[in-house]
Amino acid sequence: MEVRYPANPEDFKSYDTARMRREYLIQELFVPGRAKLVYSHSDRLIVGGVTPSEPVPLTAGDELRAEYFLERREMGIINVGGPGTVTADGVRYDLKTKDGLYLGKGVREVVFASADKANPAKFYLNSAPAHAVLPAQKVEISQATPNHLGSKAEANERTIYKYFHPDGVKSCQLVMGMTTLETGCVWNTMPSHTHERRMEAYFYFDMAPNALVFHMMGQPGETRHVVMRSEEAILSPSWSIHSGVGTASYTFIWGMAGENQTFSDMDAVAMDALF
Repeated sequence: MEVRYPANPEDFKSYDTARMRREYLIQELFVPGRAKLVYSHSDRLIVGGVTPSEPVPLTAGDELRAEYFLERREMGIINVGGPGTVTADGVRYDLKTKDGLYLGKGVREVVFASADKANPAKFYLNSAPAHAVLPAQKVEISQATPNHLGSKAEANERTIYKYFHPDGVKSCQLVMGMTTLETGCVWNTMPSHTHERRMEAYFYFDMAPNALVFHMMGQPGETRHVVMRSEEAILSPSWSIHSGVGTASYTFIWGMAGENQTFSDMDAVAMDALF
């Protein structure tokens, strides 16, 4: 498991492009036959990807100092590849593309598998510390709460699907969902915001082979960008904006952990405050 440490926003101002990418960008999430996990010390969020050729069990690793991965944690999973299964303590969950699964604290054994090796599943996951035991629950995309926002005139017409949140599938602190942009729309989360009480991770996918996303981060008065490609994720500290613009439409999964689960708890940033 790779470990990432947080930074003071004043220190962030001195980062060059290579340092920003090293500290925040997560690449090569879907390596056939293994789990790729990144542990962020920002609210202890783990971001990962699993691409099973043969079944892949999820292990705690030395970094967690736990008997098993979910001993003190919860986890949200969304499949962005071919059909697959997640077996949790002997209970099998079939996940098609864009189906999600919540697993709570105390699940001892988690095994990922693909239905077809030629079209493997790609399980994207976020995991956060948990204080209570909550039941496992599958969410098909048709069951996720949709919220339609934006307009074609502003190039940001999109649908937000909430998977794990207080009014849907319950979790301890993890909030997770997916946003799809309409054809010809390229902007996300603009006007931008921060939320001092939570960190966030974005995972971009469903992008054309040569498409890019310019992901914006930093304090509102001193913003930078990180160039991202399909199936890459990025960590966003609580003090940073997290907006992006693509060269074409895309989809992204967002996950948050921290002080609360209130989706609307955002500190809005006026357009004239961005530099």
